[in-house]
Amino acid sequence: MKKYGLIGKSLSHSWSPQWFAQTFARLGIRDAEYRLYEMETVDNLPSWAAINRMDGFNVTIPFKEAVIPYMDTLDAVARSIGAVNCVECRGGRLIGHNTDAPAFAHTLQPLLRPWHTRALVLGTGGASKAVAYALQSMGIDLTFVSRTPGRHPAAVSYSEAARLAATHLLIVNATPVGMSALVDQSPWPCPQLLTPRHLCYDLIYNPSPTAFLLQASRAGATVCDGLPMLHAQAELSWQCWSRPAAPA
Repeated sequence: MKKYGLIGKSLSHSWSPQWFAQTFARLGIRDAEYRLYEMETVDNLPSWAAINRMDGFNVTIPFKEAVIPYMDTLDAVARSIGAVNCVECRGGRLIGHNTDAPAFAHTLQPLLRPWHTRALVLGTGGASKAVAYALQSMGIDLTFVSRTPGRHPAAVSYSEAARLAATHLLIVNATPVGMSALVDQSPWPCPQLLTPRHLCYDLIYNPSPTAFLLQASRAGATVCDGLPMLHAQAELSWQCWSRPAAPA
């Protein structure tokens, strides 16, 4: 039995098992499973992977950066981003990848208009780093936004971000605000500043629409939740795990 899964702290929102179950059924694969593994820490990640005989796993909040010290190697994209959301288990080695960045770029591209040249990225965690990498690869200038900008020299406060809203017409939520215990909250404090020229992308897909996307929709903005990105990154993860091993 091939074993795959998702690790994180709180996973009740995840639709990944359903996606992989459908994929396994579509491909006629009967000897594989995808499960959720909630963890408080990744301190014992290598031994956990070995004991559970994992063939691969995804990583979500809050461990996308924390898992890096436990990787035997990182691919070039994960190394550049500084975050891992997909781990390949090969011959007892843990190989870190980032499928978030290409998945985000792939799903964002069709929504862009000529005036979407500057972006506000809400959050400074592992997900926001993947978003930033994708935006930079697409030639879009970005500014990180943080509740604690003093801890992140490259970030501005939300009050400063409000002053940039007229020129930064792409806003991406890469925080967990809008999910789980924060389901009724929006990370964007100034809905009155949103316009029909804005494109608002929320990485959260459950629930959908989030409070942030509801704000944006009322303003006439173009909106996108994280479900297309979930499917795209899952497909890329599966391609990584299912490819043949390289010759010795």
